Amino acid sequence: MVWRFRDGKAEVTIKFLWPGRTRNRHLRGLQDEYMDRIGRLASCRLVETREAGGMPESEKARILDVEARGLEKHLANDYIICLFDQGKEMTSEELARFLERHGSASRPLTFICGGFLGLAERVIDRAKTRLSLSRLTFSHELARVVLLEQVYRGLTILKGKHYAK
Repeated sequence: MVWRFRDGKAEVTIKFLWPGRTRNRHLRGLQDEYMDRIGRLASCRLVETREAGGMPESEKARILDVEARGLEKHLANDYIICLFDQGKEMTSEELARFLERHGSASRPLTFICGGFLGLAERVIDRAKTRLSLSRLTFSHELARVVLLEQVYRGLTILKGKHYAK
């Protein structure tokens, strides 16, 4: 599928979904910057759902369940891509082609990034694609920014715009 651009924007909706707000103000600033940049190239939306707070990390299953319920409320007929450490790694060009292939005006592309404990298995199981940003380990807040930057880079590749390497 070749994306159509109307008034400079791709006719696709990209949704980013994760539990909790990004607390680190520096990363939050970068997150906001990339959301603004993406918004100039495609319809996009960020949904920050309920974060399971006040529970000890030893209650991992309960934390993941609470966060999964919040995420699941925002999933419909979306094409779901979960960030997952064992997912498929892609180059920026491969991600651009992936966006082009799977994006459509009728079905949002939804990227889901888990909280500090990751994602519940049932959320991962709903994903059409499991994506790994790297074999390195990133904090969940930094992974959000890296994801946004790579989606922006992919959109600039599709649009034929220059973006520094």
